[in-house]
Order: sequence, then C-alpha cells, then structure tokens
Amino acid sequence: MLSKYKLVGLLSVALFLGAISNSAQAQNANLLVGTYTQKGSQGIYVFNFDTATGKAIELSHTDNISNPEFLTISKDKQFVYATNESKDGMVSVFSLKANKLNLLQQKSTNGADPCYISLSPDEHNIMVANYTGGSITQFHRFADGLISNAQQFIQHEGKSIDPSRQEKAHVHGAFFSPKGDYLLTPDLGMDKVFIYPYNNNNSIPFDLTKSSYITATPGAGPRHIAFSKNGKYLYIAEELLGSISVYLFSNGKATFLQKVFTHPVNYTGAPGTADIHVSPDGQFIYVSNRGDENNIAKFPILTNGKLDDKQMKLFSTLGKRPRNFNISQDGNWLLAANQDTDNIAVFKINKQTGDLADTGNTIHVSMPVCILFY
Repeated sequence: MLSKYKLVGLLSVALFLGAISNSAQAQNANLLVGTYTQKGSQGIYVFNFDTATGKAIELSHTDNISNPEFLTISKDKQFVYATNESKDGMVSVFSLKANKLNLLQQKSTNGADPCYISLSPDEHNIMVANYTGGSITQFHRFADGLISNAQQFIQHEGKSIDPSRQEKAHVHGAFFSPKGDYLLTPDLGMDKVFIYPYNNNNSIPFDLTKSSYITATPGAGPRHIAFSKNGKYLYIAEELLGSISVYLFSNGKATFLQKVFTHPVNYTGAPGTADIHVSPDGQFIYVSNRGDENNIAKFPILTNGKLDDKQMKLFSTLGKRPRNFNISQDGNWLLAANQDTDNIAVFKINKQTGDLADTGNTIHVSMPVCILFY
C-alpha cells in the first residue's frame, strides 16, 4: 500500500503533467481557409496555428475544388461545408480526418453565386445565401453529416437606390440568432435584413408568413451581422455606406439604436465595409473595410450596446481587399484575409485596449476569402 506521502507525490506529478499537456494543447489551433481558385489555389487549405507565436504551418489542402470560398464546420469537427461560388451554385461536403479533407458530396443551391453558408445551432439544417440569385437555400443535414437535396428555397424580390449594386436582390449572408430561433439574412440589394422564425420540428423550417424585416438606410447595403456576447444587441455591417447600424434585438424584433461610420469624417474614398466580429470577451467590435481603405476598424462596446465611435481606431490589414477576418477563440489573435494580395496578415490583440499589433507573420495563400478556426 502506498504511503500518504507517496500518494500525494504521485498526484502532484500527475497534476503537473496534466498542466503541461493542457498548456501544449492551448498553444495549438487549426485553421481552414477558403479561397477563390482563379489564380492557382487548390481550394481549401488546412493549417496548424501556434497560439503562442502566431505562426502557421500548412498541413494539407484539397485538390481542384472550384471556388470553395465560404466555410462552416460541424461541432464535432468531423465535417466541413463549403459554398462553391459560380453561376451554377453548389455546396460541397467534406469529411475532416487527421487534418485532411475528403470530398463526400456536392449539391446544387439552385441559385447563382452562393457567398455564405451556415449550420443551424441544432445542426439539422444548412443554410446558403445566393448573392447573384438573391435567394436562400435550405438543406437538411443527416446524422451522418451528409445533406439532402435543396429543400426550402426562399427567393427575395426587390431593389434599392444604387443602380449598379442594388438593381435586384443580393442576399449576402444567413446568420442564426444566438438562441437559434431566428435566421437573419441581410440583402445588400434590397437594403433589408429579413428575420425568419426557425422551427426545426417541420420539414419546412421557415414559415414565411411569420417573417419580418429591418429596413436599412437607402443605399446602405447590409452585408454581414454580429451579435453582442449577451445576445441582446445586433450589429449590421453596411457595405455601401461604410457603416454599422446597432439594434436592440428581442424575440425577433429589432429596435434601432445607433449608426456609426467605419472611416474618418473627412474620408472621401469609396466605402467597402465587409466583415464584422465581436471579440470573445464582448468588449470590442471589429469590422473590415475594403475599397480604398484596406483596414480593420475597432470600436469599444458600451454597456448599453452602443459603439463608442469617438474611440474608433483603424489598423491596416497589410494587403488589399480584406473580405473576411476572424478572431481566435482565446481572443489573442486576429487574422485578416487579403483577397487581392494573396496573404493573411496575423495580428496580436491587446485584450485591454483591443488594439492590433502586426506580428510580422504572414500566411501566403492565393485569393483567401474565409478564415475558420477549429
């Protein structure tokens, strides 16, 4: 029988080794990067990301998958779903094993140029936004990770005031509310964000007769959205005005609170607001600007959900056309995908101030569009 001293010693060693193991795990994350493939990209790239140094090492990539630009992943990290952006829009389903992707399925979205994909929080449905098609496509997701043919199809009809960008409906995203009870779909072409109640108990999950919408400022061009950490506030990134509109969100109803702009007052260039994310601690919001700016704008979030635009700060993305960016789960890193300069810039986040610091690390990928930590 072990003495109590030996037992305590063994327990101490076990705890020490466990701490080392947990520390080692904490220093590693993986990345998926979706791309456009016009300039030689192979499709989706898998990287190991060292959260201690901010350096990435390529692990694998797909072969000859056309324009798998936007991605989502199952909670068990075993399946990846990608939109294939083209006139004949497709969704690709991959298994993910040992950090390698294997193509399992491809299904038509019945809409042109799908640009966003999301998995419902209950993981029973896949939603796709078709930009040129101006529509939303729903697929049922089976227990084995595969998906059905397109089931519910929602076509938007309408336009707004910009004759070149808003001549028709252009759905730019499909975002579930934090509780998973609503789907919000920003339509850049119509200057509206549609709100669809979600009912997973039906084979057709969205009752269109119960839908509603938020009307944006004419010419704003709503593109992507984010929710506050507590789920009470909704932030809509508006591409054409270069702005963020803030709403109180409760039971599917949105109440306008504030509009801020993502560039200085004296800015005279072309706006191009793209992606938007809230920091994991809920203290800051970040939005990417393309057009003539090519930067990330940071705003502190106030206790009332509004943004402190007097404290807005801008950080160059060290490249051109940052369509998408993402923040690591530990809140320490922000990675910006510069589509036109074939690079992903790696920034360290100061958690106290929210400021971004260039690490000097760069991930080289042809035409990166979507970054997904897993």
